[in-house]
Amino acid sequence: MPGPEWLKNAVVYEIYPQSFQDSNGDGIGDLPGIIAKLDYIKDLGVNAIWLNPCFESPFQDAGYDISDYYKVAPRYGTNADMKKLFEQAHRRGLKVLLDLVAGHTSMQHPWFKESCKAQKNKYSNYFIWTNSWGGDGGGYRFINGYAERDGNFMINFFYCQPALNYGFVDPDPRYPWQLPATHPDVKAVREELRNIMKFWLEMGCDGFRVDMASSLVRGNQAERGINELWHDYRSWLDKNYPEAVLVSEWSHPAKAIDAGFHIDFMVHFGLPGYTNLFRQEDYRVHNSPFGGNGFSYFDRTGKGDAKAFVNNLLEQLKATAGKGYVAIPTGNHDIGRIRQGRTDDELKTVYAMIFTLPGVPFLYYGDEIGMDYVSGLTSKEGGYNRTGSRTPMLWGKGAKAGFSTAAPKDFYLPLPSENERSSVAAQEKKPDSLLHFVQFLIKLRRENPALAGTGSFRPLYAEDHAYPLVYERAGGRKRFVIAVNPSGKEATAEFGWPDVNKFKPVAIGGQITLEIQPGAAHLVMSPASYAIYGLK
Repeated sequence: MPGPEWLKNAVVYEIYPQSFQDSNGDGIGDLPGIIAKLDYIKDLGVNAIWLNPCFESPFQDAGYDISDYYKVAPRYGTNADMKKLFEQAHRRGLKVLLDLVAGHTSMQHPWFKESCKAQKNKYSNYFIWTNSWGGDGGGYRFINGYAERDGNFMINFFYCQPALNYGFVDPDPRYPWQLPATHPDVKAVREELRNIMKFWLEMGCDGFRVDMASSLVRGNQAERGINELWHDYRSWLDKNYPEAVLVSEWSHPAKAIDAGFHIDFMVHFGLPGYTNLFRQEDYRVHNSPFGGNGFSYFDRTGKGDAKAFVNNLLEQLKATAGKGYVAIPTGNHDIGRIRQGRTDDELKTVYAMIFTLPGVPFLYYGDEIGMDYVSGLTSKEGGYNRTGSRTPMLWGKGAKAGFSTAAPKDFYLPLPSENERSSVAAQEKKPDSLLHFVQFLIKLRRENPALAGTGSFRPLYAEDHAYPLVYERAGGRKRFVIAVNPSGKEATAEFGWPDVNKFKPVAIGGQITLEIQPGAAHLVMSPASYAIYGLK
């Protein structure tokens, strides 16, 4: 089962809470600030929100280091504010997904503090410790010399994120600290995660995006153990909270959805294709920490290749058909802004594709107005080269951009320079703005099942290192043909077409010539152009 019905038309808006809207003048975004902007979010046309972690934390990794899973971090408000957010979002037809950091806690979490003690207690095995501070870690990452306990603790990401113990599949007898999934202490950890989910679901949460979802179980047959774990949680959810959704950070939809998730991202690690499509290094963002070798397809040099992405998308769609959804995001808190080095016209070609692909699109806050990556920032709360993608939302003009009443020097992160800003307020006044284009595309998707999550996808012209990219979406009684030419040169495509159906222009950007003859179509596209046709 692919999950709740609302996923078929889902578009999810990701909010980095500390940078979205500050309601109390401390320079940090908060839950009341998000509540105040729910009408704006609703007007975008999305039907769900994903909040990055909002729980109590020392914020050494921007909230992905949790010290209390049951309490909203004071910087964001209270549990009552979270409940109000759920209620106000639901009144507007919006779902709310929370970020579930399942694989690790903060070192400040009471569970971990207890596990550090030399005397054995309930929490000693909640985390993965070796039996001696000088012991062999079996190839895993450990921190030694930290606690009074004679042992080293395993980490999941940063040094301050001790790994929770979900057990090992076929534990290695050389390492007696590797506990099987059947061990009572491991079962207790698994039950804690279920209790956390239940707590927020009962309050009104609509599901979870699970951080590092494939990392929880370890061992030689870890994937089998991961699948068993998430199948158990999914069965429990289907029985008790059938409308709740699980979204994974796995980057391999076929594996993630087989494991029990409803949605997985085809994004920046795992399968190839996404980076090649949008974020390979080029002459405009030289030395970008988010680039790669070569050129992205959505680059004006016209040296990119969309074939790897198309092939992988087809494979993932086939593997997940009828079971779940592939997600293609505009970006997220961990990668560079999609705006980097692009004009509005070039961004429109990107969005014409993202919002007409099958699956569930995710829109990162600010991408709808083309917010840019801010380079040169000092790392904030473990952001490092990701920090420039987490700057405050640009609501209006002026020194504070409508984000906060605090002095700009007290903002969570600095705003981009005045001459680089393009705010919501400014774009709302311009019919041809990027904001209105995104709203149009989401509305078009919502009103046409052929363009929604389960509509079919068929490449019409997707050749090696060639432009444009042309594909068909179909569903119900409608069909659409979408073509994008992100390059800085005119591009032509010829592809087989079995009939002489008339193509009705739905959205055209640039100069497009389309000739239809029996058995063939001939398309000519100007630089940085897109076309969406409905078939009569």
